[in-house]
Amino acid sequence: MKVEGQCQCGAIEFEAQVQPGSVTICHCLDCQTHSGSAFRANISAPAAGFKLLKGAPRTFVKTAASGNRRLLAFCENCGSPLYACAVENPQAYSLRTGVLKQRAELGTPQREIWTIRRRPWVALAGVDEAYDGQP
Repeated sequence: MKVEGQCQCGAIEFEAQVQPGSVTICHCLDCQTHSGSAFRANISAPAAGFKLLKGAPRTFVKTAASGNRRLLAFCENCGSPLYACAVENPQAYSLRTGVLKQRAELGTPQREIWTIRRRPWVALAGVDEAYDGQP
């Protein structure tokens, strides 16, 4: 499925190919911090199907406790989080579903990760898979 993404102010636009029904909810502390919420909803897009159409996102390289480095992309004007990917030679982009025009068509999230960090008041219906960490 082709999706189109855009930051809140419209300075950055992209398109990508994704598999509907593959939304993941991440409860890790980094996602809580970056989203300003209790979790983040993401969908993976193969690098071959990702295309930046307008603008150039600002980036930040985050090093996780594991030592894994991820490039986080966001709009420098409005602050909208856009995606994350490997710092070098990304094979896939983790798109932030909130910036996708087709977010309603992506389906119910099917997987939760880092549930060990899930806020005790969060309960999501319809999720098939749950992992304490990164699967």
